[in-house]
Amino acid sequence: MKKILFKTVAMGLLASAIILVGTACKKSSNNPSTNQQTITTIVSNNSNFSLLKSAVVKANLATTLNGPGPFTVFAPSDTAFAGSGITASTINALTPSQLSTLLLYHTIPANIPAANVPAGPNAKVITASGDSVFVTKNANGVFVNGIPVTQADIMASNGVIHAIARVLIPPIGNIVQVAQSDTSFSYLVAAVLRASQGSVNVAAVLSGPGPFTVFAPTNAAFRAAGFATVNDINNADPATLTSILTYHVIAGRVFSSDLTQGAQPTTLNSEKLTISLMGGATVKGNGNTTASNIIATNIMATNGVVHVIDRVLLP
Repeated sequence: MKKILFKTVAMGLLASAIILVGTACKKSSNNPSTNQQTITTIVSNNSNFSLLKSAVVKANLATTLNGPGPFTVFAPSDTAFAGSGITASTINALTPSQLSTLLLYHTIPANIPAANVPAGPNAKVITASGDSVFVTKNANGVFVNGIPVTQADIMASNGVIHAIARVLIPPIGNIVQVAQSDTSFSYLVAAVLRASQGSVNVAAVLSGPGPFTVFAPTNAAFRAAGFATVNDINNADPATLTSILTYHVIAGRVFSSDLTQGAQPTTLNSEKLTISLMGGATVKGNGNTTASNIIATNIMATNGVVHVIDRVLLP
């Protein structure tokens, strides 16, 4: 999945955003709210934020984050960058403008300590980039776009830092545009276009306001389901494809942090899926003998969220 996620901030540069469903850490910093260090100073002096520091400096945001603010920064550690497939070389290859877009997506122009995070679920918050992130606070911790906060309330003189487990990747477009931007979804795109030749314009639905949650099968998943080539999809009955595709879509924005053991969400074709978190996150269709693994999660779209699966779900 490294093809789709980083196109927002770099032409042709790709990054993984595999987020396994898990429990968020709830550690808080012991730094008092009277800390006289700014966000820039804290990031610069913390060896766990060395990649973030490099990105901030190259993006010409060090002065901004050293200013009065207030700011809330969701700060990826070096481990978070690595887990997202973003290295020092990746950062060096990006322009200051691209890095600024990425980092401002992690920044809220307000001071929001963990205690003041909306319960949500998935409360919409506008970032300094003008895009939206979705925050949740529950018994498992604090999450942003489904990604857990690993250390909350690192207090600064001009705001607060919350360390997060992965890099937040801004959306590149709606769900259809997200699929079109990644060649590993070429079969899915073909299926959407073919289905749209029938009585339901599936492409228009998935490009609409939503929000939607899509369990998106890879090309390999379609081949395993009997569609050996894209030509097989192009020759398939649009009504059959519509029934299958709408079975992969749930109304609402459901991040990995929202998935619960045994849940049976209703799909757009009014059928049920079954979610399991035992031994790894899976989703199973009524017509499947084996559940599909959820192999990548929380891929943002302007009208929802995409999770990648390794089997086509059958009603």
